Amino acid sequence: MFPLDVTDREAVLAFAAQFPACDVLVNNAGGAYGTEHIENADPGDWRSMYEVNVVGALHMTQALLPALKASGDGVVVVISSTASFTCYEGGGGYSAAKHGAHVLAETLRLEVCGEALRVVEIAPGMVHTEEFSLNRYRGDLDRADAVYAGVPDPLVADDVADVVTWAVTRPPHVNIDLLVVRPRAQAAQHKVHRTT
Repeated sequence: MFPLDVTDREAVLAFAAQFPACDVLVNNAGGAYGTEHIENADPGDWRSMYEVNVVGALHMTQALLPALKASGDGVVVVISSTASFTCYEGGGGYSAAKHGAHVLAETLRLEVCGEALRVVEIAPGMVHTEEFSLNRYRGDLDRADAVYAGVPDPLVADDVADVVTWAVTRPPHVNIDLLVVRPRAQAAQHKVHRTT
């Protein structure tokens, strides 16, 4: 485990210099801050979300792209979100940032077409991680817990890791452009089955 602030370009470059070879990059740094409607949203929160979700992925991708290309079958994975495609009240900044991550993946795929590099985007829906909702609700544990209350078997981080593993282990001629993964209880961003 290497703690790294992906928004710090110099730190990312120093980190990447330790790895002359790289087969897979998973851009999974992210986060949501706040649930305020646009009228009351903090522009600093929006900037922070964009910096982590988009600029951080850009830094990592740029720093490791030479090693990924040199591997002969490098794979860049961008973890976006179903929020990339469907907005919701109080989630404008997060949706905008994750849409930026989606655009980064699509654009990179176009730019490296014909090279020995695959670009995969994984867009998870509801994934139960304590820190995501806790950050989003600014430390309010009750509100964070309510997000997953009554949801039978929400996704967990291991489920997303399994999907990433599957996508990057396809044969070199197979690219998974976009894979949306949700728990069975979530039919859409706004449609979630709850038992309570």
